Amino acid sequence: MGKHLNYQFLIISTLLIVLGILFLAALSAITSMQTFGNTNYYLFRQLTSALIGLVLSAIIFIIPLNVLKKITPVFLIIVILLSVAVFIPFLGNSFWGATRWISIGGKTMQPSEFLKIASILYVSALISNRFSVQSKRGLTPYLKKGYENFIKVFLPFLILLAVIVAILYLQRNLSTIGIIGATLIIVYFISGTPLWHTLLTFTFLLSTAITLIVTEPYRLQRVLTFLRPEADPLGTGLQVKQSLIAIGSGGIFGKGLGLSIQKFNFLPQAMSDSVFAILGEETGIIGTSILVILFLLFLYFGLKIAKSTTDKFAKLTAAGITIWITFQAFLNISANVGLFPLGGIPLPFFSYGGSHLIVEIIGVGLLLKISKSG
Repeated sequence: MGKHLNYQFLIISTLLIVLGILFLAALSAITSMQTFGNTNYYLFRQLTSALIGLVLSAIIFIIPLNVLKKITPVFLIIVILLSVAVFIPFLGNSFWGATRWISIGGKTMQPSEFLKIASILYVSALISNRFSVQSKRGLTPYLKKGYENFIKVFLPFLILLAVIVAILYLQRNLSTIGIIGATLIIVYFISGTPLWHTLLTFTFLLSTAITLIVTEPYRLQRVLTFLRPEADPLGTGLQVKQSLIAIGSGGIFGKGLGLSIQKFNFLPQAMSDSVFAILGEETGIIGTSILVILFLLFLYFGLKIAKSTTDKFAKLTAAGITIWITFQAFLNISANVGLFPLGGIPLPFFSYGGSHLIVEIIGVGLLLKISKSG
């Protein structure tokens, strides 16, 4: 623990978390008052989630990396069991036709969000146990026999990916399949594994995604709406149409914080999927550009942390967390500006939702821990 924290990353992450909560406070006040008679209902819930994330991050920060590496299989099993528990009638909750939440003591959580970080930790531990650093350029294979490579690394990786796909398919959560799958494939690739492993896994994931889209009418409709949003501007194309109106009406400097028109039931999911569009309406090109720059800086300093450590597990974990959060952020932004199909992807640190915020803050804590551990 002789190194100093990466203070640049700490500042960027703190800005994203604080700005996200402050913006949600302004965005949610009216809806909160209309629904609960209290302007701060959603804000307090988001603050509570942020506090839980900070406490868990502090706990993880004091756990040695080698201990964390050993307990990742247990953590993954717990998260998988919780993800399956959403299908138990007295525990699981369904919203908008999807079963993704469990309710405990009147509080809800979305286990699939925890699958993101649990799977990154497990894959990083799996690969680092079988690979060694052989050069300054990064991780390279150090297995004596090819079949050991396949049996002890690639096969467990494929099994994990298949289990995640199966669970999230039953939860009707294709967007999370894409985020987790893409992140794990990138982590697997940069670790120095054989290229054919990555290509085969990518083919499997892509073919699975295409199959799930074409066999489910509402998913296929989302893709068709993305290709031709003007075909049904008052139906399936409403959200992307209103998102573009919100961003366009913000101009360069925006209408001002709290002065959005689209949040008054014109733009669906204004506090979650479409929060970026409301940000564009209220803060303009200036505000959205600052946010994009913050996420690019998050990517840069996160990968810098990954590059600076010599520990294999820490390196892959840091890269995986950084890729996951920034990839998800730019998918959300792309969907809001019409460059990607809408799919219920939250904007990290900004969208309303406790589970994803808790996990994102834990991810930030892990990156800071790795930056100090070296």
